[in-house]
Amino acid sequence: MTTSHPVQSPSIRHIVIVGGGSSGWMAACSLSAALTKGCKITLIESEEIGTVGVGEATIPPIKTLNQSMGLDETEFLKRTQGTFKLGIQFVDWAQQGHSYFHPFGPHGKQFDYAPQHQYWLRARQQDPQTPGIDEFSMAWQAAKRNKFAKPATDPMHVASTFDYAYHFDAGLYAKYLREVCEKRGVVRVEGKIDQVLLRAEDGFVEKVKLSDGRSFEADLFIDCSGFRGLLIEEALHTGYEDWSHWLPCNRAMAVPCESAPQLLPYTRATAREAGWQWRIPLQHRMGNGYVFCNEFMSEDEAASLLLQRLDGKALGTPRPLRFVTGRRKKFWHKNVVALGLSSGFMEPLESTSLHLVQSGISRLLAFFPDRNFDPVVIDEYNRIGHLEFERIRDFLVLHYKLTTRTDAELWRYCSAMSIPDSLQTKIDHFKRFGRIVPDGYDLFGAASWLAVHIGQHNWPERHDPLIEFRPLDGAGIFNQMRQAMVQAAEIMPEHRAFIQRHCAATPVKMN
Repeated sequence: MTTSHPVQSPSIRHIVIVGGGSSGWMAACSLSAALTKGCKITLIESEEIGTVGVGEATIPPIKTLNQSMGLDETEFLKRTQGTFKLGIQFVDWAQQGHSYFHPFGPHGKQFDYAPQHQYWLRARQQDPQTPGIDEFSMAWQAAKRNKFAKPATDPMHVASTFDYAYHFDAGLYAKYLREVCEKRGVVRVEGKIDQVLLRAEDGFVEKVKLSDGRSFEADLFIDCSGFRGLLIEEALHTGYEDWSHWLPCNRAMAVPCESAPQLLPYTRATAREAGWQWRIPLQHRMGNGYVFCNEFMSEDEAASLLLQRLDGKALGTPRPLRFVTGRRKKFWHKNVVALGLSSGFMEPLESTSLHLVQSGISRLLAFFPDRNFDPVVIDEYNRIGHLEFERIRDFLVLHYKLTTRTDAELWRYCSAMSIPDSLQTKIDHFKRFGRIVPDGYDLFGAASWLAVHIGQHNWPERHDPLIEFRPLDGAGIFNQMRQAMVQAAEIMPEHRAFIQRHCAATPVKMN
């Protein structure tokens, strides 16, 4: 008679997240929602180490993330002093004195084989007085009136043709997620990591040791340690791909100020001498920052100019943020997955910081490993992540490359710089026939690319030849939609009134 022994499961038994902040607690909350049994989750952070706090403006997919983490939208907005975001207004980017809007949602509703903007292009070529493309966006019709309501549920209604995201306090978001996580059993450890120990046989991370002598072993480590990359770079020497030749801004000065009378439902990005300034309205304050290149401006000068251009009294002194735009050569290396700033950095021009954390988490769950850490799984995770980063990079570069400004050295450099071939192809296609070349890994869809191409004056030489064979009065249909959008926007409540009615936060006294 033989005695059988149970086969030990290769399942992941313990995950250690290194670092808190938004990225660390987003990872903990998502993993605790998905891994409901059999896996311990520990998050190590130190209150002595500050967090960057980027990500106060977001894009629509964050709603899906919050739902997957089990968050109630109303409670989330109350807890984070959140407001709604219909898109981004870009001021002085194509040229000084000009602005355009990148909306969340399409320009009109699809009504034919050819994209609706092609009918607008033809109408504009025939009559230069045709209203700008922004006017055919439901999001902009609401935003410019300082209005907000949830999208209509009837897909035939023009008020269903927009989407929304949020502005919120990133520090309060992390605090809220921490409370949710700890109720689910996530263990938070206060302490500073002093040493990372690797396994001799394969170079995997075996454990992390704190300055007080405690150590924590795990099967899988999530590096949310910020720009430092404590595990992914300092321990595993993964390497970094520098994109600053395409995205030269490498500094930011950030400061909050008192709220303005109007609570605008959009982010504003204003091009400046050596970069651009953000304006993010929250319920209790406004977030502001100057993103710039230190080759063309000092930190002291940027801080001074930022303070001069605030819409309210400053609530502190500008704090610096230094970065190099780019990404890790591997986001997942051995048994370490990097999320947030430890994985790379895209400047906050299109509010992608928290989304890249979200997509990294979603991809990890889609390719969740066992303790064998199959290289096929890791390679696919990295391949998709690299493509996503590159497509976002291209979209950001588009804003800089298409400028016609010549008043400052930064803008002259950007206008003349070489760009990735993948982006040049998209610019060329739009320049010829106004076509948006699709890409399965693009985070931003056709409406986003259209808004920036037109907003930055990359005017097509002609419209799509296909519409010459279509019998529709496309311009007439498009104008009817615009009129319906105006009517729908007029009856929406003001943004502040909507928040006061549905998700007002407890007032906070700011210093």
